[in-house]
Amino acid sequence: MKKALSLYELNSIVRETIEEITPDEYWVEAELSEVHEIRGHCFLELIQKDEKSNTPIAKASAKIWVSRWMLIRPHFERVTGQHLKAGMKVLLCVSPNFHEAYGFSWIVNDIDATYTVGDTARRRQEIIDKLKNAGIFTLNKELEIPMFAQNIAVISSETAAGYGDFCNQLKNNRYGFYFNIQLFPAIMQGELVEKSIIRAFNTIYGNIDDFDVVVIIRGGGATSDLSGFDTFDLAENVAQFPLPIITGIGHERDDTILDLISNTRVKTPTAAAEFLIDRLVTIDKNIDDIQARLVNTITQRIKLEKLHIDNISSRIPTLFSLVKVRQEALLDRIFQDMVNSLLIKIEKTRNHINLLSNNIQPISERIVTTERHRLEMIAQRIDAVDPERLLKRGYSITLHHGKSVHDPSVLKQGDEIVTKLEKGTITSIIK
Repeated sequence: MKKALSLYELNSIVRETIEEITPDEYWVEAELSEVHEIRGHCFLELIQKDEKSNTPIAKASAKIWVSRWMLIRPHFERVTGQHLKAGMKVLLCVSPNFHEAYGFSWIVNDIDATYTVGDTARRRQEIIDKLKNAGIFTLNKELEIPMFAQNIAVISSETAAGYGDFCNQLKNNRYGFYFNIQLFPAIMQGELVEKSIIRAFNTIYGNIDDFDVVVIIRGGGATSDLSGFDTFDLAENVAQFPLPIITGIGHERDDTILDLISNTRVKTPTAAAEFLIDRLVTIDKNIDDIQARLVNTITQRIKLEKLHIDNISSRIPTLFSLVKVRQEALLDRIFQDMVNSLLIKIEKTRNHINLLSNNIQPISERIVTTERHRLEMIAQRIDAVDPERLLKRGYSITLHHGKSVHDPSVLKQGDEIVTKLEKGTITSIIK
C-alpha cells in the first residue's frame, strides 16, 4: 500500500517549495477588482483583463498587513489624491505567501503611487479627448450667464458646511441683493457622486425655466474624494446642460474634469457666492454710470433746446406780424371769391326758375287733358263689370259670410249661403 501524505504535510511541501524557488519580491501591474479593509488589514482582489475583449484572463488575492497599510495608505493618498478603490490600476511590490490553513496569496509590501497617478492622468486625458472629439468640451463655457443671475439651483450635500456658507454669503450680502436659492441634494464624495449629481441635473431640467444658473458646491473634504468628479458621463451631462454651471468644489491643487468643462470655476463655495454678488455689483455700478451719463446728456440737451426756444421766442412777434398780414390778405381774397361765386350761382338759378315758370302752364294743361281722358276710360271699364249690371242680365251671386263663392267644395253641411238676384236675395242652408 502506498504511503499517503496528510493535507497539512502536502501544503507544507508547497510552502517550502515556493519559498525556495521564488524570489523575495516582484513588481506586478494589475487592476483592483475589490478592496476591503478588515480589522486594519487591507484585502485586495487583483485582476488582469484582455485588452480587446475586456474579459479577465488572470486573478489573484493580495493582502496588506496593518503594519504596512498604515504606512502605504497615507503616502498613496497624498501622492494620488485618491483612495485605493476598485477599478484602479496599480503597480504593487509583492512577495508570495502560502499558508497551510489559508492557501496562497500575495503579500503587498509597497505600492508605486506614481504609477497610479500616471494611469489616472492617462484616463483623465482620454475623457478630455473624448469630450473634445464629440465637440462638447466648451459647450457650457459658451453659455452667457444672465445679467441678473439671482435664481440659483444648488447641487450639494444638504449637511455640507460649504452649502451653509454659500447660502449665508448670498442672503446676508451687504448690498441687499435678493437671491432665490433652491437645493437639489446630492452625494458629493465616494462612488455614488456621478449618479447622484446626474439625478440632480435631471430634476433641475424638469423646472429649467425657474433658474438662471446651477452651482455645484462641495466644500472641505479630502482631495482623495474628488475622483467622482472625473467621469465621462458626468462631464457629458455638465457640458451639454442648457444652463451655465458654476463649480465651487473646495480644492486648489488640481482642477477636476468637472471644473474644466463647467462655465465658471471658483475655488470654494464662498467664492461662488462672491462671484454671483460681484456680478450684480458690477451691473449695478454700470447702471449707475449709465444713469449718470443719461442724466448729463438729457441736461445738456435741455439746455440746448431752451436756447433754441428762446431764440425762436424772440423772433415770434416779427414773424407773427408778417403771418397776420399774409393771412388777412388771403382771407380777403377768399371772401371776395365766395361772394362772386354766390352771385353767379344766384343769377343762374334765377334764369332757370324763369325758364321753368314759362313752361309750367302749357305742360300742366296737357297733363290735365291726358289724365281726364284716362279717367273716362277707367270709368267705362268699371261700369262694364259692375255686378248690378250682371244681375239685371239674369245672373246671380252666391255669398258666404259676405264673400262670393267660386268653389262649392269650400262649403260644408250647415253653412248658410245668400244668393243675390236683381230684385232680392235668397238665403239657403247646405244639407
